[in-house]
Parts: sequence; structure tokens; C-alpha cells
Amino acid sequence: MSLELNQQQIELFHKKIFDFYRLHGRSFPWRESTDRYAVMISEIMLQQTQAERVVSKYDAWLQRFPDVASLALASLRDVLFHWSGLGYNSRGQRLQTCAKMILERFDGVVPTTPELLKTLPGIGDYTCRSIPVFADNFDAAAVDTNIRRVIIHEFALPEDSSKPTIQYAAELLLPKGQSREWHNALMDYGSLHLTSRRTGIRPLTRQSKFQGSKRWYRGQLLKELVASEAVFLEEIEAKYGSCPWGLQEIINGLVCEGLVDEAEIPHKPGCRVLRIREEQS
Repeated sequence: MSLELNQQQIELFHKKIFDFYRLHGRSFPWRESTDRYAVMISEIMLQQTQAERVVSKYDAWLQRFPDVASLALASLRDVLFHWSGLGYNSRGQRLQTCAKMILERFDGVVPTTPELLKTLPGIGDYTCRSIPVFADNFDAAAVDTNIRRVIIHEFALPEDSSKPTIQYAAELLLPKGQSREWHNALMDYGSLHLTSRRTGIRPLTRQSKFQGSKRWYRGQLLKELVASEAVFLEEIEAKYGSCPWGLQEIINGLVCEGLVDEAEIPHKPGCRVLRIREEQS
């Protein structure tokens, strides 16, 4: 099913969304910036994290890592310390990897086009569009959870509409030359007015309960390691041995992702420690 609208219908929808935004639009520090690096940081931080929780982390991050080079050259421990509280620590790690690639391939300048941005780790279909939208007012349609819900509800599309169908509708509705304001307006309309609870339209993915989850144990373990140079594996097992997800499996996952190193202490056979991986590539 595709969306068919005449110009008058599109203009009426524009007016409805912009009128709401001018009365109820939210204020966030990243909305005051058109620096592509700062926008990239905010967009990755906002993935699966509520905007209100991101504000203080965003400000502190830019104070510590004000540009691509400072992030690329930092230690992983420092990166994870400043990412702590945002969840999904691998996103912080991928963000640093992204900065390293930008420094090496693009002379430290965040790319301007979706095609180039999508070649970077952690930059997907939405983020490769949203970065130039908010930094450069680039005419592209970026569809997040809120925008998807607004389009489905306002135009009576089936809830199981495919991503290409929603993307086509978003591109049809995009007011040229107003991309930045339009996306902010649509997001606020969905977040504040057409909520999931009000519409009954569920997000494509839903987060499971965090406390006691595998993600929770991963996060707790990384907090321990960020706070110390190294932690004895025996201590970790004593503290988190009741983990129902398999503590060693979690450790192995962190090692495979390049977040953590597990090593045996010289001259102490069987005595192993965990530490944040520090070597730079």
C-alpha cells in the first residue's frame, strides 16, 4: 500500500505539524548546534535512550571530546567512563571507532552525505540521514520511531506497513528547504502528542526489562572495570556468580567485542584478571 496525497493535503499536514511545534516544541542543546560532529554524537546517544537522559551526558561528552580527533585518540577507558549511564556500551566503543575512521579517511571531518556516513560503524539507515538533516538542513527523510508512528496514524496506514512504504511517505511529505525544523517538529508531535499509548501503535522493537537482564550484568561488569586498572576474575565471580545468563559467556562476549581483555597474572598460574582494553589501533 502506498500513500497518495494531493498538494493541498500535504500543505495542510505541514501546517498542522509546524503549528504544534511552534507552540509545544522542546528545547535541547543539540538543537542549537549545526556542528556535524556534535550532531553525530547526539544522534548516536539518542538511539534507544530518552532525550532528557541524554542532555547532561551530551554536554559532558563535548567538554571532554570536543572534536573528532580528541575522541579518536582517547583511551577506551575514558570513552566508556563518559558513556556510562547511556546503556549499550558497545555504542560508545563504535562511536570511537567511527571517529578513528573519520580521522583516517576524511581528515577529521564528518562526511556530509548519507552514502558516506553509512560506511561508518554504528551509522544505519536512519542516522546516515539524520546527521546531515540536523547539521546541514539536508533534504532527506529520516524515519525514527516517533515519525513512523505519526505517518501510520495520520494517514491510516496499516501498522505493519513496510519500511520502504513508510520511507516513501516520509519523502513525499518532506517540505524542501525546511528539513531540520520539519524533523524536530514531527518528532515532538509524536513524542508529546501522538504517543504510543494514545495511538496503540507499538514500536518495531521493544526493550526488555533492564534490571537483572544480561545487559544489566554487562553494564555492571564494565562499571567495575572502568573504575579499576584491573579486577581479579575471582572477585567478579564472587560478586556476580549468580548471573543466570552465564558470567563467563558475558565476559567472552565483551572480549570478542574488543571492550575487555582477560589475562593470566605472570608467576601466578590460574590467577586471572579482567581489564578494559587500552591498546590503540
